[in-house]
Amino acid sequence: MNEELELFRDNVRKFIAAEITPFEEQWNEEQAVNRDLWSKAGAAGLLCTDVPEAFGGAGGTFAHEAVILEEQARAGNTSWAKGVHEIVTHYIVGCGTLEQKQRWLPKLVAGEMVGAIAMTEPGTGSDLQAVRTRAERQGDDYVVNGAKTFISNGQHCGLLIIVCKTDAAEAAKGISLLVVEQPHIQPGFRRGRLLHKIGQKGQDTAELFFEDLRVPAENLLGGREGLGFYQLMNQLPRERLIIGVGAIAAAEAALEHTLAYTRERKAFGKRLLEFQNTRFKLAERKTELTIGRVFIDHCIERLLEGKLDAATASMAKWWGTQKQCEIVDECLQFFGGYGYMLEYPIARFYADARVQKIYGGTNEIMKELIARTLE
Repeated sequence: MNEELELFRDNVRKFIAAEITPFEEQWNEEQAVNRDLWSKAGAAGLLCTDVPEAFGGAGGTFAHEAVILEEQARAGNTSWAKGVHEIVTHYIVGCGTLEQKQRWLPKLVAGEMVGAIAMTEPGTGSDLQAVRTRAERQGDDYVVNGAKTFISNGQHCGLLIIVCKTDAAEAAKGISLLVVEQPHIQPGFRRGRLLHKIGQKGQDTAELFFEDLRVPAENLLGGREGLGFYQLMNQLPRERLIIGVGAIAAAEAALEHTLAYTRERKAFGKRLLEFQNTRFKLAERKTELTIGRVFIDHCIERLLEGKLDAATASMAKWWGTQKQCEIVDECLQFFGGYGYMLEYPIARFYADARVQKIYGGTNEIMKELIARTLE
């Protein structure tokens, strides 16, 4: 952190307080944020802050993105899937041709397009080599057939990256990434239902179907077939750090809510915070979060230096989300029955946390990736 980032944090906090927090209840019921939020965020300079100025961005760094992620987590905002939008943007930044960057990045920065990436399939989760969505070259187009599920920003997306097989005979080498512009107006594209979830209810999570969807060959990300799996592997460390940053910030917010409650709530004539069990439990959680904060900041520094490796990013994702779930669960206990009521922020922190151990690669996969460094 520095003075510039602190000023930026203040602006982010004000934007969230004015444009997000008052509408959370509405969005939770509607299962999607207002589309205007993306345009407002773009106008405020809060989208794709680390995209180079040459492509319409602010020319910032991942540190700016981390500030936004932290403020979202501390406000309990999970309805706005900005992190997914940023992940999609960096597939274009890191893997796109010059023409693709010039065509798509300014629209993503402005919020004119909302980004989504279609990886998961009904029968395929973390094993990306097993995707069954097919893309066959026919003249100047690819014809795509298949289905995807659990797609964040699935309803609003104006730019969709599809993970598909361009060579069914190959595993990793058969995967390519195709980019679809304005998918909702393309023949052969169909959105399914909005999915009802345990938590993160305000985030639009959808099923997507492709039935002879034609995608121009010029929309093949990077311009060559068979690069998709390697493009995914190169970008996943950043995605996993994004999840880890949010996990630690959300757990810190849960602890703050719990400290405020235990300072005021009384039982047997004493404040909850005066009981030794409360003090010791929360002292343990504070220690864990201090360790987590130091580690996450280290990972951010490594990413800024271009040195964040896959195993360390996997540690950030696994340890951060595991501790998030453990800490939020223990904090909720101090609220008693009120902790089970959604009117209390701690209840939403609890419901929203669970999926963190699943998406971005399950924590079991994270441990496997880490374990490969032991040999």
